[in-house]
Formats: sequence, structure tokens, C-alpha cells
Amino acid sequence: MRAGIIGAGYIADWHADALRTTGAAQVAAVCDLSREAAEALAGAHGAQVFTSVEAMIAAGAVDAVHICTPPQLHADLAVQCLEAGLHCLVEKPVALSLAEMERMAEAAKRSGKVLASGHNFLGIPGYRRLKSMVAEGRLGRVAQAEINWHFPLAPLRSGPYGLWLLREPGNLLLELGPHLVAFAVDLFGPVEIRHLEVGRPVDLPGMGERPQVWRVFARAGEVDVSFNISLVEIMDDRSVTVRGSSGMARLDYASDALVVHRENTADIVANPFLHQMALAGQHLREGMVNGARQLVSLNRKSAYALSFQGTVAAFHAAAKSGQPVDARFGPEAGLEVARALEATLDRLPHLKAPHIPAQSRKPQPRALVIGGTGFIGRHLTRALVARGEDVRVLSRGRIGPFADLPDQVETMGVSLKDADGLRAAMAGIEVIYNLARSLETTWEAALENDVGVALGIARAAQEAGVKRLVYTGTIASYDMSDPGQRITEATGFAEDMSDRNLYARSKAECERQLLQMHRETGLPLTIARPGIVVGPGGPLQHWGIGRWHGAGAVRIWGKGRNILPFVLIGDVCDGLIAMGDHPEAIGESFNLVGEPMMSARDYFDAIHAALGARITVRPGNLHLFWAADAVKYRLKRHVLGRKGAVRASLRDWKSRAHLSPFDNARPKTLLGWQPESDRARFVDKAIRDANLFGF
Repeated sequence: MRAGIIGAGYIADWHADALRTTGAAQVAAVCDLSREAAEALAGAHGAQVFTSVEAMIAAGAVDAVHICTPPQLHADLAVQCLEAGLHCLVEKPVALSLAEMERMAEAAKRSGKVLASGHNFLGIPGYRRLKSMVAEGRLGRVAQAEINWHFPLAPLRSGPYGLWLLREPGNLLLELGPHLVAFAVDLFGPVEIRHLEVGRPVDLPGMGERPQVWRVFARAGEVDVSFNISLVEIMDDRSVTVRGSSGMARLDYASDALVVHRENTADIVANPFLHQMALAGQHLREGMVNGARQLVSLNRKSAYALSFQGTVAAFHAAAKSGQPVDARFGPEAGLEVARALEATLDRLPHLKAPHIPAQSRKPQPRALVIGGTGFIGRHLTRALVARGEDVRVLSRGRIGPFADLPDQVETMGVSLKDADGLRAAMAGIEVIYNLARSLETTWEAALENDVGVALGIARAAQEAGVKRLVYTGTIASYDMSDPGQRITEATGFAEDMSDRNLYARSKAECERQLLQMHRETGLPLTIARPGIVVGPGGPLQHWGIGRWHGAGAVRIWGKGRNILPFVLIGDVCDGLIAMGDHPEAIGESFNLVGEPMMSARDYFDAIHAALGARITVRPGNLHLFWAADAVKYRLKRHVLGRKGAVRASLRDWKSRAHLSPFDNARPKTLLGWQPESDRARFVDKAIRDANLFGF
């Protein structure tokens, strides 16, 4: 069977990998409005590329489609494909309303084709075991179920805010709720919503409040069900707990681990011992099974990967056989999930709306911020407005966090590869701040999507007559492996960066080629290299400090006792603005690193002192990180066939620990930059007032 993937974003990779791993179908086509995105995914699978669904259908290239687009497009695309005679698997949320789901189900019925709901966690092996226990009465008479999604959602605190799930308060439930409700519908039948409570609201800039906690009380048949969603920085708990008269089962569906509590008949002394030993044995078994499964499959059978594999296999089995799809994924289940979500949203209380003043004038921007919806970009845009500047922001769409500034901020949706669009966006602009970056997995992709884009922006800026281009590189491009070397702007990058991580290497190459343009063509270029940026809107789980294992544990790069190059977000904005204004900044670079204050351990001690949150901190042996990465590199190259895999050197791993100290005298001397020097005020801004945990 030939499968087409519509929408080439993040989730499409999981569908494509599931198709390849299960052999359920051939990835024959990838369709996306962005040809570049479609080609990137299609190239890994030898698939055809299309930029319209109509063209893909007309070509007769596929027998079934996986719809992985933004949710607002699901219903129309599914109906179109079903009517064209294609089987459809639709990512969750399958529909945004009951009416949409009904329209899709009717189209499937008329066409005689399979319509499957992408409720992927129902596809893991542990869930099938839990369902059998409930169906066979092994838990006794079931009275209660609790279904949880307690998992941090960092974009609520640090953006980007243009994501679909943040655009409306109800989108959070539509995005995450299907996981929870689908379990209840499949286990117990239709769900009747009784009550909704929301809490821990966070006020998104220019967008109003979004609840971070949702508690839904419902009933399914004779079972009382509670759905709990929490998106603050707490311990990960994505679980289904079913309580019956003979036992209690808890499925950790994020880890595919199922454990059952049962009573035993031992006396009062041995009873608790045997009970706990039985649980210990089950935990040991689940851990060993999952560990062995992932080891043998080279991590291609993680719980999340298994969930897609189970869903994809069930869908294509039905499509091939002509039989109805497994009830877990059928349109009837999709209808019940949509009905329950709609009933829940009907109970959503009034939330504070954003204050959006009526536009009284059209902005007259002299500054253009590219990447203005990211962490630094949002703060820079607002800092420019606070100085009395009007700003134009480039983003992938017109949804941005500046609706409260209609007279000062103009948001334009322009592709960074569209030369004509860039030149039009730069009309009347004097200063451009290029904060864009592209995180790629191969050097070829980095050259195209990071270096190539940066050069395209620079050429457009010259053609538009822009007076200053401020490009943000990164201190990660430096070799920071030697504690005895003090880094200044005169410290060069290595001649050969091929043994560095792709982000550091790509940013260094951007700088090299932009500086060459400056020398040869007079490009009015200034380069900024921010340090580890902290402050309001920044993430708790900052990967510049260490490798995080949830919100409560981190393995820091190295021993964590050397001073780190922290810098406050407000200070970074001040530095960038000064670089855009100062006449002597052209042709110069500046390391925007704050005053030396804290090591990694000092930082986490300060979090504990200021917020009462003790995070488990462990040192990371950089030699072991490097050795483990070498093993992964060989497996990727020689077993998984990923020819573009990159192996970072030992000095690259040491550089992640920021062992070399920085000298920040140059921006202070030339630009008059004054980063925060008082430790207490730094802690207030970086930690106490930064809303790191969301509550």
C-alpha cells in the first residue's frame, strides 16, 4: 500500500518512521505547502513531493493518507481525500468540533474508505494489556478511573506564542484532551462531562490568559472518571489508573509501564512486605522489558514510537483488508471524543482577555526584528517600543504576541527564503536585527537553512539600503574547553569546525561569510554573541547549563563549579539596541556576557533559596558524554544508515561546560553597555521574577 503524508512538520516524522519500522505501507508521497519541508521528509524515504493535495490526488500516487497538518485543516482535507477514494488517518485533534467530526464520519461512510483517529497512545502494548484486564474482569468491578497529563508545556512561559495550541484558551484542551478522553471512551464507553475546573492561569503577552491546570469530572457508564491536565514545571505523570474491587492498575503510558496492585491473603505481618515485593517485581519486569526493547531496536521502539507504530499498523491493516478499523481508532470513537471535548469547552469559564486597543495609526517602523516571536525577539521588540520606536516583526505567520501594541508593532508573515518578500519587508527600514536560527540534523541542511538564509537576508538588506544589520551568533562557536584561556572578541573560532556540534559550526560559518560580505561589499554588519540568557520568559530547563531529565533533575555539563556566562534578557536587549545605534559598531562583534557571578551549582542553589525548589543536580562527566556520543554516532552511521550524523569532539563537549572565562570589557567600553552587577538584583530578575515553574 502506498501512503502519502500531508503536512511535513514534526509529527510527520513519527508517522513516516512508524511506516518504515512496521512495514505497514510505503511512504510514497509527501505533500506540504513548503516544498523545502516536503523534500526534506520525502528524501529520507524516496517519496514523491507535492505542494498541493489536488496534485497528489490527480497523480494517483497514493492509496491512503496520513493527515498531519495544523488541526484547523483536518476536516476539509479528510473529506477531500475520502471523497477521492483515499483511506485517511488523521492526527489528533481529529476535529475541532463535533460537527466537523460528523462531517468526516459521513464522508467515510459514503466513500466506503477507512477513517482512523490518531489517538496514538492507545497503540502502545501496555494499554492493550490494561484493556484486556478490564474487559476480562481481572480488576473486579471497576468503579473509578483517573487519567492524567502532568507534563510541563514550556511555550506557555517562554514561547513561541504563535503555536496553534496557544492561540485560543480552548486549544490547549483540544490538543491534549484527546489523549485522555480516548482512553476513557475505549475502556468504558461514551463519556458524560459533569464538571470543569481550571486554574493557574498565565497571561500571555498580548493574548490574554491561558489555564495551565484543567480538572474534568465525568462519568462513563458506571465508572466515575477524572481527567487531570497540569502544564506547569512539575514531575512528569502521564498515566491511567483504574480502580476495581479486585485490583488497581496504573499504566504509565509515556513509558509503556503497567503495574497492578492486588491484595494478598498473608497475615498482617507478611501482607505489606509481600504487597511491596510484588510491586517491585512488576517494576523490575517493566523496566527490563522496555530497556531491552529499546536497546535491541536502537531506540526505535520507545514508548512514543510504539504508540505510533500500533496506530499506523491498525489503520493500514484495515485499509488493506477492507474490514472496519480497530475500535480504538474508529470514527465512532472519534465522535465520542469530540462530543466530550465540546461538552467540556462549553463549561470553560470566562478568562481574562487581552487588552487590545483600537489601532489609531499605522506603525512607521525603522527597525525590523527577524525572529521577533522568540524569547530574545519578544523582549527586544518591546524594549524598542519602550524607547519610542515602531517595529516591524517578521514571523512565519501573522499571529504574534504584540496584539496589545497595534500602533507600534507591525507583524508580517514572510518566508526567509523569499527574496522579493524580504526586500518588501525591509522598505523604509534602517536597522535589522536578525535573531533567526535553524536547528538542523545534517551539515547540508544547516548550509541551506541557516547559512543560506542568513546570507539571503544580508543580500536583501543591502539591496534595500538598510543602514545596519545586527546578526546574532553564539558564544557556543568558541572553543571554551580550556579554563586557562580568557575569551574576548579577539579570540577566533577554530579554522576547522567540522568536529563541533552543528549549531556552533553553523553559526560560525554564518559569521564567516557575513564578515566576508562586509569586507568585500560593505555590508553594514555588527555581530552579537549572547551568553546564557536568563530572565522572564526564559526556560527553566535551559540546555546551556546541562542535560535535563524533567523539571526536577539535571546533569550539568562538567562539575558545575566554574563561573558561567549568564546574562539577563534585559541586558541583552540593551546591548543589541546599542549595537544598532552606535556609529562605531559596524564591522565589530560583541560578546554579550554579564558580570561573572554564578556557577551552575550557585544558580541551582539560588533557585532553591529564592523559590524553595530543590532540583536534583548531578555532575556530568564530559569524557563519558563524549564516549557515549561516539557509540551513538557509530550506530547512527553504520546501523541506522544516517550518513549525515555528526560526531562532536571532546573539546566540543568540554565547551558545553563553558570552562573558559569571558571578558566583557569591549561592549562596556565601546557601547557603554552596563550589565547587571548586583548579585541580589540579578537573582531577582533571573529567578525570583522569572516565573520559571509557571506557579
